[in-house]
Amino acid sequence: GGHVAVMDCHTLALRTEFHVNEIVRDGTFLHNPTMLALAQKKNVFIYDDAGSEIHRMTDHTDIFRMQFLPYHWLLATVGRAGYLRYHDTSTGEPVSTHRTRLGPCSVMRQNPSNAVIHLGHTNGTVTLWSPANSDYLVKILCHRGSPISCLSVDRSGRYMVTGGADSQVRIWDLRMYKETHSYFTRGGPPTDLDISQRGILGIGHGCHTTFWSPEALKVKVTSPYMGHALPGCGPVETLRFRPFEDVCGIGHQKGFSSIVIPGSGEPNLDTMEYNTNPFQDSKQRREAEVRSLLDKLKPEMIALDPDTVGTVEESNKHARLERVRDMAEEANARKEAEGQVKKKEKKKMRGRSKIQKKLNRKQKNIVDEGVIKLRELRDKEKAEKQRAQARGTDGGSDGEGLSSVKESAPKALRRFF
Repeated sequence: GGHVAVMDCHTLALRTEFHVNEIVRDGTFLHNPTMLALAQKKNVFIYDDAGSEIHRMTDHTDIFRMQFLPYHWLLATVGRAGYLRYHDTSTGEPVSTHRTRLGPCSVMRQNPSNAVIHLGHTNGTVTLWSPANSDYLVKILCHRGSPISCLSVDRSGRYMVTGGADSQVRIWDLRMYKETHSYFTRGGPPTDLDISQRGILGIGHGCHTTFWSPEALKVKVTSPYMGHALPGCGPVETLRFRPFEDVCGIGHQKGFSSIVIPGSGEPNLDTMEYNTNPFQDSKQRREAEVRSLLDKLKPEMIALDPDTVGTVEESNKHARLERVRDMAEEANARKEAEGQVKKKEKKKMRGRSKIQKKLNRKQKNIVDEGVIKLRELRDKEKAEKQRAQARGTDGGSDGEGLSSVKESAPKALRRFF
């Protein structure tokens, strides 16, 4: 282990090759292809395109996965300890550290639309994180009883795809945080998946890779778009689409394979984006680096709703808090009207909060056939009692005699009249 190679995908020429003499769990390019970060056995190291070590990040220990946020110049890492750390690569200063409290994490992807980090955990949940919040923004139970093995978010930020050890690939709508449909992978559980720029879903499972059309994210389709088998190459480790080209790269135990997937890449190149020109020279790269530094966004701008950036905030703090409180009260009232919110039961003392007492109180509100019959019998007895009283008042002297006898009887026997 420890062999690192950087290749030019257009000419397939080897640009850099070096050995670090220890295991490398993950790697990612930073703001341009001249710098890359490697998650080695103990720490994260930064290297240049010649293989020279530039920096050692001692705060990031035992890292499994890394993601670089290009518009914020942030390197996000997570590892065995379960800590999500954000590091500013422009200043070299740590930004924030969050404790996930969900154990070791080896699945991490970013949402390209709002730069929110998605973490997949061993208990089947996916959590969404931002450097501005110490706790997770959203927590979703995606695979009940099986760990998350891979996940990906599409370019628009509307759909999230998760793969679990139960051989299920589930499609989630991030606007409602609900599952729309799911697919089953044959030949083994999904080990990695990716969504191309045009919405093609690629899944690596066992010795096979399956590609689904862009419609497969919106509705459930019966058959995949394409398939590719890698016999004798062992399980697929990584699968990534090459941007702006109809090519998909597959990493496996025997090396690296690239296959053509028609319609996967975006044909129109946006010249306003940084470092998207594959033929840029050193001068253009320096200019793009300076422009991206000037346009760098603050970490506090990362939120679930990216449209909040640029809006005008209310100047009066009390009015703003009042508006938020009113919105929360309206939402709670709407949920109560729909029956989604359960009323909190009062805490009663002297043994009246035992489980059996609580169950009996809940049983009072259940209307079944026995309750209806009991109510009818009670109404019938009440009506008969009222009729008997009416006859007693109409009887005249008999009623008066009965009342006089009742009054003359001892107190202990009056209840029998």
